[in-house]
Amino acid sequence: MQTLLDAIARFWQIWSPNLILDVGRYVIAAFGMALILKLFWNAGLGLRKIQARTASLVDVKREILTSLRTGVLFSLTGVGIVLGAMHGVFTIYLDFETAGVGYLAISLMAIIVAHDAYFYWTHRLMHHPRLYHFFHRTHHRSVTPTPFAAYAFDMPEALMMAGFTPLWLSLVPMHALGLFLFMAFMIVRNVMGHAGVELMPRALADSRWFGWINATTHHDLHHSSFHYNYGLYFTWWDRMMGTEHPRYREQLRGKPADDVATATTNAARAAVVAS
Repeated sequence: MQTLLDAIARFWQIWSPNLILDVGRYVIAAFGMALILKLFWNAGLGLRKIQARTASLVDVKREILTSLRTGVLFSLTGVGIVLGAMHGVFTIYLDFETAGVGYLAISLMAIIVAHDAYFYWTHRLMHHPRLYHFFHRTHHRSVTPTPFAAYAFDMPEALMMAGFTPLWLSLVPMHALGLFLFMAFMIVRNVMGHAGVELMPRALADSRWFGWINATTHHDLHHSSFHYNYGLYFTWWDRMMGTEHPRYREQLRGKPADDVATATTNAARAAVVAS
């Protein structure tokens, strides 16, 4: 009996900080973005609203509950990562003697680029008709997403998303700070992509140097049109694979949402209901 109690205590000792970290970063990012939108709505953000439709309170409640559930699942994955690191399966180090600051910066950029590729291809896979209902339907119930939709996943999708980090760590050593910065970057960009308001400069639509960065409109159009814009951080894969929405850049330049998105939003709603 004492052995079982010791095991439970040890599990809680590892799980509790992961639970606080994974659920906490969602709560801080999502509610923080919602607060920013509220505070600056009349100062100009309201004019950058992407869709004419507004999410309902029912939508927001569903997004929060499913996102919190995902946060708990992510925290359990974190337990596996900690145990893997303790037993030499993963290399996560705390000092700068193992590898310098330069490696930290390079590995951080590499994990972001790799995650974008992982997200694009798993995202397209989950849109396959035989997988969509099981993996991805819950997330697409947010036809007009809010910041709270960032983690609004079905459990199989949450497991798919959670699988990236241990897969990466099985191949690439990471500084703990690099992992923390990656997780922070991921949730901030995720929340921005679901904000429902264009938060990026409209000049991205025609920028030669920065047009590869996803604007909020990019992912919002995925929710409203359903079959385009699968990338998370960058436009690279969508451009190469021909899956970028044909009117993405037009809308990003500021064309009224009703002219671009209303018809596709209605189509997406119909597809979600029918699936």
